[in-house]
Amino acid sequence: MPDVPSPTPPQKTSAFRTPGEGSSVVISVVTIVSLFALWFAITEMELIKPLFLPKPLTVFQQFVEYATGTANDKPLWDHFLASMLRVFSAFLFACVTAIPVGIAMGMSRVARGIFDPPIEFYRPLPPLSYLPLIIIWFGIDELPKVLLIYLACFAPLALAARSGMRGASQEQMHAAYSMGASYWQVILHVVLPSALPEILVGMRIAIGFGWTTLVAAEMVAAHTGLGQMVLNASNFLRTDIVVMGIIVIGIVAYLFDLLMRWVERVVVPWKGKI
Repeated sequence: MPDVPSPTPPQKTSAFRTPGEGSSVVISVVTIVSLFALWFAITEMELIKPLFLPKPLTVFQQFVEYATGTANDKPLWDHFLASMLRVFSAFLFACVTAIPVGIAMGMSRVARGIFDPPIEFYRPLPPLSYLPLIIIWFGIDELPKVLLIYLACFAPLALAARSGMRGASQEQMHAAYSMGASYWQVILHVVLPSALPEILVGMRIAIGFGWTTLVAAEMVAAHTGLGQMVLNASNFLRTDIVVMGIIVIGIVAYLFDLLMRWVERVVVPWKGKI
């Protein structure tokens, strides 16, 4: 009797997409448009006074005036470049110092015992709580502004690096040792690649903390900067300038987050696939 081929079992199809599958760009665009439409509708119907929520057109007019240098203040680019210099100089210095500290904490119990208590002590403190002390110690020049942002970026970077150093499995390290790798070769070729995704996530979180600390940092006798522009406008109840500054700060922070996501996809393409 001829062999009858067994029927191929039907492939299971999931009714739902797995998390992260597909693109959410359309949803994000619709959300942003809906929020702006809601803002426009509320202000046009005058449900909220302009002192508390200005109209979108008024905010856009302030953006144009600051961008073209016709506002009764320094041009927007002066504020923007001053804030960028403070935030990114503090962020880069934090990367250079905090990532090695976090790696050392993940490798050595001695380093963990030295650095863990001060980091965990100051990490939950709001920057405004130790801002007066920084002013007393370092004055009112650029150093205290950069230092305040640096401290905000340092803790999440160090903790992310420490957590990432524990990401390498014992099987991977034992396999490398069995193939003749030295201790530092295991660290360089096994542990660090495993820690890299966590470090990149820590960088995204750290730059977010840096931008949130910007306004507090520019309270220290700043003459330029997005945070200083917002603070100065709030003193004169210029809500339109305050909202414009908040939107600019948020857009810049979001664009950098998108850049970090792209770097993460390029540098660690294996993340989430193994």
